[in-house]
Amino acid sequence: MSKGKNQHVVPRDGQWAVVGEGHARATTIAPTQEQAIEKGREIARRQESELFIHGRGGKIRERDSHGHDSPRRKG
Repeated sequence: MSKGKNQHVVPRDGQWAVVGEGHARATTIAPTQEQAIEKGREIARRQESELFIHGRGGKIRERDSHGHDSPRRKG
């Protein structure tokens, strides 16, 4: 289970935003998805939370866990 607030990398006005779950306001905005993912990973690692990477259509395309996974969970 994650400790911090999950982070989402989402498209926003032709750029990419990192948004904390439950918030409308972006933590950071980047010109490329790659830069936003890098920043989102930093935040997720620090907060021991999940990073959700959305595609241009808004659908989640990738998930990256930085929390403490259950020892019963395989993978």
